[in-house]
Amino acid sequence: MKPDVRLQLDARSAHQASVPCAVRVRGIRKIFDELEAIRDVSLDVANGEFISLLGPSGCGKSTLLMMIAGLEFPTSGEVTLADTPVTGPRRDVGVVFQNPVLLPWRSVLDNVLFPIELLRLPVEEYRARAMELLRMVKLQEFAGALPRQLSGGMRQRASICRALIHDPAILLMDEPFSALDAITRDDMAVELLRIWQATRKTVIFVTHSIREAAFLSDRVLTMGRRPATIVDEIHIDLPRPRNIAMTEEDSFNRYVRHLRKSIEASHEG
Repeated sequence: MKPDVRLQLDARSAHQASVPCAVRVRGIRKIFDELEAIRDVSLDVANGEFISLLGPSGCGKSTLLMMIAGLEFPTSGEVTLADTPVTGPRRDVGVVFQNPVLLPWRSVLDNVLFPIELLRLPVEEYRARAMELLRMVKLQEFAGALPRQLSGGMRQRASICRALIHDPAILLMDEPFSALDAITRDDMAVELLRIWQATRKTVIFVTHSIREAAFLSDRVLTMGRRPATIVDEIHIDLPRPRNIAMTEEDSFNRYVRHLRKSIEASHEG
């Protein structure tokens, strides 16, 4: 590694150390029956940071994310959010799944408000916030529409609004764009960065797309084959705001090549 790059990484590490930790994972291991899915994974995520968990399908990325969400439990190790151990689902966490899973009989607006009902919060007090979120993702004109009347990208934007309605500090995203076509996927990546710039949530994003991870993230953690461990970590030192045109630049593709080599090396071991 070149000396100037090392200095940049050291500066980033020092800055990150000075920012309060939103998520801390220590020594996580997960066994399903006799299958060891995850082994000795540790990581820290700073407040407001956007990180991606990158790796091939089936390597344990989603399982790790669900343990951070409190929807799965580790066999050993600990997950803490803002220094509080995770013992189940929490109000300060929003989750966006691979499929939008919108209720087909409810309007877009009512789908966005659904978590407020589940949390037994006053729905009417959140209606204005729901419309504000729909405006942010350019869906305000579809507030009364049913999910079947929306495109795939529009449904996923609605699901992001639903995850943000109760103003969680942390947003967990489990391959949310994998079912979309390439052009829509790129559009959604740009849209997500616009939302993130506006809200500055802490985001942990699971993907098996190398380009997507490099484009979105402050930092990418590469997970190796099962039993999954973190085999590489790289800071993405690209300017923000970002646009799709930058994915054609050499500076971007150097990160893509590095990440691809990391994944390939983990398969050779």
